[in-house]
Amino acid sequence: MGVALALLLSAAYGAGTQYLGARVPGWGPDVAKLSAPWILIAFFAGWSQTTPRRAVLLGLGATAAALTGYWLMTDSPAEGAQYTLANAHGFLVSNAFTVVGGLVTGPLFGCFGYRWRTQRALLGALVTAGALCLEPLARKAPLGAVLGYQVGDPIGSHAVTIVEVAAGLLLAAALLVQNRRQRLRREV
Repeated sequence: MGVALALLLSAAYGAGTQYLGARVPGWGPDVAKLSAPWILIAFFAGWSQTTPRRAVLLGLGATAAALTGYWLMTDSPAEGAQYTLANAHGFLVSNAFTVVGGLVTGPLFGCFGYRWRTQRALLGALVTAGALCLEPLARKAPLGAVLGYQVGDPIGSHAVTIVEVAAGLLLAAALLVQNRRQRLRREV
């Protein structure tokens, strides 16, 4: 039940992100282009598992489900498109960097989530929170030499930037408080 729910929620997140980006003017496209929240999917999927192997696999599966939901909404009649092999191929080619990235980040952040829940391994959990805090800065940096882009792709909405950084700071604070409480319990 937990795995099916995680995959369903991940697919709904991917579809919802695409829908929001296409339908909500102003800040919607900025929210849809955010990358860091996608790693939270893998982190929490891994967090929900009882073994490291299951955490890594569900991190990957949840990321794949989210990307599938995103693709299904992108090519759906709701977006004025239709499902064809040519459209699926075009989606994979145009999003190859994202798909390949998901093959790495899904298992990695699934492992981070599992390690946080079972061992209170702080580093991977803080990397997850840090990704939220640092994405707005990273999006302003030109990536030309690395990725072939001429300029950065900054977040246009200041509100989206503030909310994402605040979410990262809140997550980091919660992780640090939980970690401190755990250490205090062990000392008593």
